[in-house]
Amino acid sequence: MNDQIKKTNDSDDETIVAVITPPGEGGVAALRVAGKHSLSYLNRHFISASKKLQKKPQPFLMRFGYFVDSKKEIIDEVMAVYMPHGKSYTGLEQVEFFCHGGRQVVMLIQEALIASGARMAEPGEFSKLAFLSGNIDLAKAESVAEIISANTSSSFNSAREHLTGAYSEHIGMLREALIDIIAEVEASIDYPEDEIDPKEKLKLQLDLEKIIAQVKELRDSYKGGKIIQEGFKIAIAGRPNAGKSSLFNLLLKQNRALVTATAGTTRDYLSESIELSGYKVDIIDTAGIRKSGGVIEKEGQKSAQKIIDSSDLVLWMSDLSQKSWKNNLSQDIEKFDKTNNILVGNKLDESTSVKSNLDYIAISCKTKKSISTLKNEIIKRIDANMPDLTSGLIVTSARHKQKLSGALKKLKEALIKLQANETPELTAFDLRLAINEIDEITGKVYNEDILGKIFAKFCIGK
Repeated sequence: MNDQIKKTNDSDDETIVAVITPPGEGGVAALRVAGKHSLSYLNRHFISASKKLQKKPQPFLMRFGYFVDSKKEIIDEVMAVYMPHGKSYTGLEQVEFFCHGGRQVVMLIQEALIASGARMAEPGEFSKLAFLSGNIDLAKAESVAEIISANTSSSFNSAREHLTGAYSEHIGMLREALIDIIAEVEASIDYPEDEIDPKEKLKLQLDLEKIIAQVKELRDSYKGGKIIQEGFKIAIAGRPNAGKSSLFNLLLKQNRALVTATAGTTRDYLSESIELSGYKVDIIDTAGIRKSGGVIEKEGQKSAQKIIDSSDLVLWMSDLSQKSWKNNLSQDIEKFDKTNNILVGNKLDESTSVKSNLDYIAISCKTKKSISTLKNEIIKRIDANMPDLTSGLIVTSARHKQKLSGALKKLKEALIKLQANETPELTAFDLRLAINEIDEITGKVYNEDILGKIFAKFCIGK
């Protein structure tokens, strides 16, 4: 054997390596080596501090020692653990090194492993190997990325449920229920002289309708799942000098936007994210909307209108210190969908008249009066868009939503054929197409293009 670990051109014979801890400085960094020759890399680059050396280390036993390069020069004190084939996360023979978390030492260890013949792992390749080895299904593999990127309690909880298998288990139950229906339908194909009993046919229809309802409920949960993953988008809008930037700063709890008494100060939008009651909320401070204003201000108003149209919720602000605020607000709200906005009257501390037949929340950004009331109303609106979070059955992936929509279409077509007494072959065909759509969620059916798109979104080390 020469300086490099022996390997063939077969990709299954490759050994891959990557840092599996975040970049930067820290107390400890970890590197993972996975592949057929991982143990050879351990034997070549690790020297145990113990006098009782073992040619083949005991699996899952963390050992203290030294990482050395090809010249046997010590790079760092490390801990090392060996995992045999079939007993690791990737399913392959695997070794992990834990060294000091300095940029230079991590780079030197990684370069030494690559110099010995390993190659850098591609984004998501460890999780891809775990899927291909059967350790996790595709939905669980995707949840690995979700749980690492989770930055709110709701996104973490949904990702955790996917990772622990509640979501995949539910998908599997739907699949098994459909297989039972297909078995009944195909029985009439094998024995055409035995028509389906009317009572049995009615039961099949009811069972299929139940599955359709469950698939629809799961697909529709993506409305809330998208909020969990991407955030709930709130636009703060209104006429100039209504206090939009002041409210923006209050919700952020920092002076992010410039606040002046001059109308039209905000020419472009500002956007920041906060966590509110466990949800990621994107708050956008938009330019004031009015007929007058210069060229730059009008461009800001066009941008504001686009943001308003695409937001999940609009906080439309009005200046209560203006004598004409009631008339202004009545004119303004005619332009908007009343179901996705909260009318907010600001400068309560300067107002002489707050009575109105309009449903609005009166606040003062200056004294912070009723800001908590406004926050509670925002949370109430977010909750109204969310499914039952305790079930764990929430679709957070656009890909999963697409597959469930495809399955739902085929299930409805199968139900129509079943009710119309069409040939059972056609009904069974639609049901099998529905199962194929569902199987693409967990990866029972997949192709390399699908895997490539999914794991390309991962970072190196996952």
